[in-house]
Amino acid sequence: MPYRYILFYKPYDVLTQFTDNSGEVKRRTLKDYIPIPDVYAVGRLDRDSEGLLLLTDDGQMQHRLSDPKFAHPRTYCVQVEGIPDAGAIATLQTGVTIQDYRTRSAKVQLLSAAPLLPPREPPIRFRKHIPTAWLEMTLTEGRNRQVRRMTAAVGFPTLRLVRSAIGHLRLEGLNPGEWRELTQADLRF
Repeated sequence: MPYRYILFYKPYDVLTQFTDNSGEVKRRTLKDYIPIPDVYAVGRLDRDSEGLLLLTDDGQMQHRLSDPKFAHPRTYCVQVEGIPDAGAIATLQTGVTIQDYRTRSAKVQLLSAAPLLPPREPPIRFRKHIPTAWLEMTLTEGRNRQVRRMTAAVGFPTLRLVRSAIGHLRLEGLNPGEWRELTQADLRF
């Protein structure tokens, strides 16, 4: 039986797992969107993050895409509080110390306009006197809440985080909560 590869646009407030064992009020999980058995998320997106999530039952591909030694790029659109200056951008690009760990260098650019994304439900908080900006950040590692910790470390907390790409795979053509199977052409890693 061939392997399955699913590209999913994870909405805000959805757990990146198929079960919720928290005992709390029922939270949305991947099971609420993807009716395919025995596929697992490649990497994670926090409950308060959105965007591209790859699921598969191919353990080798899951390892290649998740292990930091393979340095597969992941690109994020990041809305931050405030307008980062050149110094903050340079620090994000060269690496930030988070607790006792220094992040790898990253590609970071300040976007001149907000990316075309569906509105988030619920919307992010709006503060009349505090501007926001959008960054595009490409990382080759994925530690727990890394993007959020990086932007906070340089003084610009993350308000909204959307993973827009993993390598050459992109979100185009999907809305939050939608998924599609990858084609053979998609599988060139």
